[in-house]
Amino acid sequence: MTYNYTGNAQDALDRLKLGNKKYLLAERGLGDISLERRQQTCDIGQKPYAVIVTCSDSRVIPESIFSAGIGDLFVIRVAGNVMDDHQLGSIEYAAEHLGIRLVVVLGHDHCGAVDAAINHDPDGYIKFITDEIKLAIGDEQDDYKACCLNVKRSVEVIESSLEIRQEEEHGLKVIGALYRLADGRVEFEI
Repeated sequence: MTYNYTGNAQDALDRLKLGNKKYLLAERGLGDISLERRQQTCDIGQKPYAVIVTCSDSRVIPESIFSAGIGDLFVIRVAGNVMDDHQLGSIEYAAEHLGIRLVVVLGHDHCGAVDAAINHDPDGYIKFITDEIKLAIGDEQDDYKACCLNVKRSVEVIESSLEIRQEEEHGLKVIGALYRLADGRVEFEI
């Protein structure tokens, strides 16, 4: 049995911002990962309050960044936080079945996928990722600006999705954010 988060997008965004403030001061993880919480989410299901679409980079840990615990965030990770039908389907599921009203595309500075798109021409499956990033950044060479453009492109892809757009009537909000690796700060609504 699952139950839905009942707050709105602004409540979820406020919760993420407060969690990031706690994270900046923390020495250890602050989210609830207790045995009781694990059992609760097993018994009654998950109730995440936000979707976080982020990069696969091991330095970007949404649950830690937002001081969240088990069952709090619905995290979708893919190198370069690029969008395709798989990510859109996951977002659609989270909105329709879990009642989530906030989607955050969380990019980060010093992103290896963005660097590969700017400075390299990779082969293989990586090319699918860098080609998508190149669409987002064009000729931009500045790392920070390119990372922001890449996030904005993913936000636009989500917003233009027919399935996602239909959810707007129910209060679904999509925003971009950028995580700063050096100090842990998140810049929201870039």
